[in-house]
Amino acid sequence: MPKTALAPLTLAIVLAGCAVTAQHPPAEPALPASFKGSTAWQRVAPEAAVPEAWWTLFKDPVLDGLQADLIVGNQNLAAALAQVASARAVLKASSSAIWPTLSVGGGSTRSASESNGKRTVSTNDSLSANAAWEIDLWGRLAEGVKAAGANYRASQADVAALRLSAQATLTQSYFALRTAEAQQALLERTVAADQRALELTQVRYASGVVAQTDVLQARTQLRSVQSQLSDMRAQRAQLEHSIAAQLGKLPSQFDVLPSAHLPELPPVPDLLPSTLLAQRPDIAAARARQVAAYAQIGIADAAFFPAVDLSASAGYRGASWSNLISAPNLIWSLGAAVTAPIFDGGQRRLASDQARASADAATANYRQAVLTAFQEVEDNLVDFAESGAALALQRDAFEAAQRNLDIVLAQYRAGTVSFLNVSAAQTAALSSEGSLLSSRNRQLAAANLLLKNLGGQLPQTQQQP
Repeated sequence: MPKTALAPLTLAIVLAGCAVTAQHPPAEPALPASFKGSTAWQRVAPEAAVPEAWWTLFKDPVLDGLQADLIVGNQNLAAALAQVASARAVLKASSSAIWPTLSVGGGSTRSASESNGKRTVSTNDSLSANAAWEIDLWGRLAEGVKAAGANYRASQADVAALRLSAQATLTQSYFALRTAEAQQALLERTVAADQRALELTQVRYASGVVAQTDVLQARTQLRSVQSQLSDMRAQRAQLEHSIAAQLGKLPSQFDVLPSAHLPELPPVPDLLPSTLLAQRPDIAAARARQVAAYAQIGIADAAFFPAVDLSASAGYRGASWSNLISAPNLIWSLGAAVTAPIFDGGQRRLASDQARASADAATANYRQAVLTAFQEVEDNLVDFAESGAALALQRDAFEAAQRNLDIVLAQYRAGTVSFLNVSAAQTAALSSEGSLLSSRNRQLAAANLLLKNLGGQLPQTQQQP
């Protein structure tokens, strides 16, 4: 290559030793060593994978089957997976940009010209190969690969976060469905009991033992509970429709066999290491986007330096394909070009400032994601503990209300109290048992959210076999 062609390349290599465009995210934020809800928390790590099948801790085969259908049919997950495929394509495109490009071509041209009354027809055949390569002296292409890789990881983490959220939502919908079924079974038993009470009251009224007001009160009690039962059936059906939509199915194509039993509560340890927060995909996504934003600074800053391009071409050109590939027909070229920006009205500076502002925003978003994760787990720890205490109190209240109802019914049969006392006792017992079911659902929901906000798994040493 001629020395004149090497001069721009030599100058660019010398300048490259002075250029630093790569930028790195700031240090991790300082985090507390302990929390109000647990005394064994340590500093959180930024990224980790999401474990699978955490819902099996509830030991419900029907829920396990629904979760398997969720991964296949949920349309939000399908859309997110398409975004991952797009990000993967961008990453591959960015990676390929650092390599030279090579193209080949061939052609044949036949032309005619006329001069001094003489017509000339000529043929020009060609076969060529061309190569071009942008030398990444300032790291622009490398930073582009870094940004694309970080965005790809962020999209993967987004899918994991969406999957985790969809799994938790499905689990909670399933708990609500089973709670509605248990409430429905309770109301059906109450309707049967109230029907027997109405019949008893009518017999006593016909015998002149009680007044007509007792019959009216008994009928009012029965109709009220029947109305509640109708509402609960509608609620159960709507929850089943909601689950169908989450699974990507039409309500008419889906049903869950009724069961009045709620799933088992999984064991939750008293002490939780904060390393579990490292499993949260939303934190991993925010961290990856921070890395991508800082890579964009390097890309923007590289625009201040000259672009160095190498090019080469070789081929044959002649009048006939038969002897085209021969030394006399050989043509070739080698070249190097340096393009340096001089004036752009401040666009490069504005692009660099914008990239830095975006990086600051990404850093703030990442730190907020960590803070939100800690807040959510703290809230869940409190809610789980308090829901357990509330469940114990509600169970005691239910037992007291049930004993009181038994006593009042015996007194009514003995004729010592009116049906108004029975109605009040029945209402109290029904409300107390309904509250007990709601408390169980609340505790299951608290465990579900705790699992979800921890990233999907409790410590292996704390799980029951």
